[in-house]
Amino acid sequence: MSVTTVFGSIDKYDKGGVEITGNEEARDYLFSNMYEVAGNAEPWERVVIAKNLENTIECIRAEGDSSWYICSHDETALLMQGSMETRFVQPADSGLVPPAEKEGSVKLAGQPEGQVMGHIKATRGHLVLLPAGAAYQFRAGELSVILLQTLLGDESVEKWAEICQH
Repeated sequence: MSVTTVFGSIDKYDKGGVEITGNEEARDYLFSNMYEVAGNAEPWERVVIAKNLENTIECIRAEGDSSWYICSHDETALLMQGSMETRFVQPADSGLVPPAEKEGSVKLAGQPEGQVMGHIKATRGHLVLLPAGAAYQFRAGELSVILLQTLLGDESVEKWAEICQH
């Protein structure tokens, strides 16, 4: 038996769907496609596509340079399409780091002053750790799709009625 892996993209994907087997109701399930969500999103909008308590997976349509962000907890960014560079700065002003109880990413007014920590270049399938207390900025060299694992916060956008088949 031969198996072929097929990767999707914003321009070409199979949407999929929910198939009910048994006595369950379709309304008990939600389903969305990350490429469809990214295709309909604004650049850098963080659309929640999965949620477990306060934990979220957010889909980001990446184009050009993002704003700078910082977070009180670790986050991860999985690149699903395209290429990107993630830049890191350790802020000189410790007041920029959100308090531990602040959940989710916090958008900064611009690049913070501080020590440049380096950068990571990523392509499809690469997972980038965004460490707690480090400011970061994404730079997409082409249209890209990022899945961000974080906690529900001020930058998280919930559009369940728009994005889910139910």
